[in-house]
Amino acid sequence: MTSSPEDSVNPAEPVEPADPVDPVDSLVLHATDNHVSWITLNRPEALNAITPDQRERLIQHLSHASSDPDVRAVVITATGRGFCAGADLRGGSSTGRPSAADRVAGDVARTIRLGAQRLIGAVLDCEKPVIAAVNGTAAGLGAHLALACDLVLAADSAKFIEVFVRRGLVPDGGGAYLLPRLIGPQRAKELMFFGDALTAADAARLGLVNRVVPPDDLEKTARDWAERLATGPTRALALTKQLVNASLDTDRTTAFAAEAAAQEINMTTTDAAEGIAAFTERRTPHYRGR
Repeated sequence: MTSSPEDSVNPAEPVEPADPVDPVDSLVLHATDNHVSWITLNRPEALNAITPDQRERLIQHLSHASSDPDVRAVVITATGRGFCAGADLRGGSSTGRPSAADRVAGDVARTIRLGAQRLIGAVLDCEKPVIAAVNGTAAGLGAHLALACDLVLAADSAKFIEVFVRRGLVPDGGGAYLLPRLIGPQRAKELMFFGDALTAADAARLGLVNRVVPPDDLEKTARDWAERLATGPTRALALTKQLVNASLDTDRTTAFAAEAAAQEINMTTTDAAEGIAAFTERRTPHYRGR
């Protein structure tokens, strides 16, 4: 006589409950493919406005990408018609921002420092190259999330908006740090003072975007770029990123010293030895990210 699956269960034995599903996992999708970490904002009904829980998950994924030797590039993108509408300001205390009635001196600065600025810092400090694949409107913190990335691809339907002035707010999330370094102080002030929507084509013309592509080509282009980076000398790319990011904040003597130190560190890597060997042997190098 064949037994059914139910017959094999001893009712006296406790059955362990399945692990609960973290709802944030459905709002920030993550997958690793061909050594590329894909981080996808998935809250399209809110134009991917970022909640505190989503922000923390983004920071976790970026931190993990830095420390995982099998991850060699990162792509940040989103679902729906918006890339990111900024920080989610709805819902009172659920956003992590104290309500006006409960606020005391220092609350706002602390919230910004531990929230939006930590997120932008996580992108800038990630030890792997990070690509933004901007599928739609990037506003406020969403614009800064994209612009903090090392390379920015945008669908031709995408827009970038320094929306803070429309809300009577000062730009946060690193905007006043990032924009002048990317396009100069006067262009940055124009965007921040007026809060006008900037088309993808205009963003590319100003130097905020590396390439504009048709929406149907955005994922393919991001994948091509990320996989090309993922086959490169990962530690050399990380050190290059650090040098470039620090260069505008340092004098020539400090920058030259940092460059020499970075090359000293890089010469201890397997990839540096492989690159030199491949050059002398007239063959294509095979980098392993070590």
